[in-house]
Amino acid sequence: MVDSNKVYLAVDLGASSGRVLAGIFDGQRLRLQEVFRFTNGPHLAADTMYWNLLGLWQNIQEGLRASQAEFGEQVTSIAVDTWGVDFALLGRHDELLSNPVHHRDQRTAGILEKAFAIVPREEIFAETGLQFMEFNTLYQLLAMQQNQSCILDAAESFLMIPDLMHWLLTGVKANEITNATTTQFYNPKTESWANGLLEKFGLPTDILGELLPPGTDIGCLRPSLQRETGLGSTRVVLPGTHDTASAVMAVPAATPPSAKPDWCYISSGTWSLMGIEVPEPIINATCQSLNFTNEGGVGGTTRVLKNIAGLWLVQECRRIWKRDDRDYSWDQLVDLASSAAPLESLINPDAPPFIAPSNMPKAIQEYCRDTGQTEPDSVGAVIRCALESLALRYRQVLGWLEDLTGSRLETIHIVGGGAQNRLLAQMTADACNRQVIAGPVEATAIGNLMMQAVAAGDVATVQDAREVIRQSFHVEEYAPRHTEQWDAAFDRFKQLVLG
Repeated sequence: MVDSNKVYLAVDLGASSGRVLAGIFDGQRLRLQEVFRFTNGPHLAADTMYWNLLGLWQNIQEGLRASQAEFGEQVTSIAVDTWGVDFALLGRHDELLSNPVHHRDQRTAGILEKAFAIVPREEIFAETGLQFMEFNTLYQLLAMQQNQSCILDAAESFLMIPDLMHWLLTGVKANEITNATTTQFYNPKTESWANGLLEKFGLPTDILGELLPPGTDIGCLRPSLQRETGLGSTRVVLPGTHDTASAVMAVPAATPPSAKPDWCYISSGTWSLMGIEVPEPIINATCQSLNFTNEGGVGGTTRVLKNIAGLWLVQECRRIWKRDDRDYSWDQLVDLASSAAPLESLINPDAPPFIAPSNMPKAIQEYCRDTGQTEPDSVGAVIRCALESLALRYRQVLGWLEDLTGSRLETIHIVGGGAQNRLLAQMTADACNRQVIAGPVEATAIGNLMMQAVAAGDVATVQDAREVIRQSFHVEEYAPRHTEQWDAAFDRFKQLVLG
């Protein structure tokens, strides 16, 4: 441990916003300070949905300048984490060939069946262990190929979004492993690119770079950026660049990764990412049939997880009501849901009607009516229906995780913004009949920062970093109650999911 304060900078890019946060570490505890915040999101141009790369880069530089003004020579290192699957292509002389395309762009619509006609689904899963989503990087590249993209033809280098940001910071091109695992052309067994799979699709492999693990120091800031920000030769370190990998590093679990784990996590936000941290990937017929995914974690671990719709359901309800001049705060929605009758109506959160409805409250009501249930007729009833259904979905996924590992998962850790929703946390404890530990809220940034501390040698191991996190941040604990009611509700829920 160090004896004096050090400052690490986390550039944390999300789908709707980005931040530069400082982690101030005194050798025992970590303290967070938000330095700069900015908006993010897709931009539609000529019917293609892009990320605003130059806008993001401008804001990152502004955040770095503000950090230097605040902390000066205390700044030790910088690291960037973002979402997965999206990428940029560089040309022969490192020209950026296009703005990165957003994963929700329509170019991959219907691409899975085209892909399976070339390489069978089972073969793709056996090679990659990844769940099937049509916006995975593999299918984005395949869509470019089938559209005869001149950009793909001219590409010399492939960089995921955080790789691109690290290249802009340092001039070093490398592919960090946790984000590479979201592409569906990474083999978690061999820990290398699945070049043979790409060749079967006729996709280039020479554009792929060196794979580097979290904790790698890739060098110092470009000289021009040193002058621009005033940060000098500050080091740049790879965190778990996939935001969920960093969030899972921040889970304050006392026991290390195991083939027979006793805890699982829910990284809770727009999506709920629910899974386990294990030493080796789980790639078998059961994992494939349940559509779980194997993604890279910190410390050489694997995150076996499933994507669940998450608080998207509530966010969209809130957006629609605000549009109709009913602007509810998050606390108001939770209070109204708390007052509504329990377990009257349920939905399958991952059913197609809830992927992108034009009116989420109406979609929830129509689903309940169409499945012969009581239609939620108030704001509180709609939100309660959504939250209870999420809790029951967590119970279902918990059972599948226990089937995959053959071990009982005693504790559920909820990290991320959704950890602040006390009603959902208690519902999760009740529905799953497990202890729930909620927090820390800023898990992604914390995981990013603590990986920098490990890389600097200020903390010895990931497990030691989790001890720092336990000492530094408040968590809430929830014990299960009223479990009999939830058992009956789960029987009803399973019928909805089975259709």
